[in-house]
Order: sequence, then structure tokens, then C-alpha cells
Amino acid sequence: MYTKEELEIVDYIETQNPKSIENLSQRIDIIKTAVTTKYTKRKAINLKVLESDIERFKSKALEEGMPYQTLINSILHKYITGQLIDKRSIA
Repeated sequence: MYTKEELEIVDYIETQNPKSIENLSQRIDIIKTAVTTKYTKRKAINLKVLESDIERFKSKALEEGMPYQTLINSILHKYITGQLIDKRSIA
């Protein structure tokens, strides 16, 4: 059984007579490079954080075996991508 999207692709191939892309592997490499550049580029920011919170980050990072900036970045990334789990909501 095909999904709706798969049926649309089959229909396009059968009715529109699509053409092959010249230099396909080169085009794929260009797109991969563009995506990698876009989603791995880092930008420095400045935040004012309570000194006591920084000390807690440093302590937790030491437990995790990583620099505290890496821990903060990981927490921010997980939060913004919906991967951060609040243990209080699990119980």
C-alpha cells in the first residue's frame, strides 16, 4: 500500500516525464555542504547569568565530564528542539 506522497511521486514520474539531473553527485555534494554549513554554524552570544547559577552549571558539568558552556549549549538545544524532559512532569 502506497502513502499519498508516494502515489503523487509515482503519478509525477508516469505523467510528467521528468528529466535526469546533470552532475547529480556534484549537486548533492553542494546541497549537503550548504545544509551542513547552515546547521552547524555557531554564533557567540552574551548572557548575564546569576553567579550562583554559573557555579551550579560548573558543578553539574563536572559531574557530566564536560565544560559548563557545552552543558548550557546542550540544555538550550534540547529545550528549543523539544527534547528537554522535565522530570517533575513524568512522576
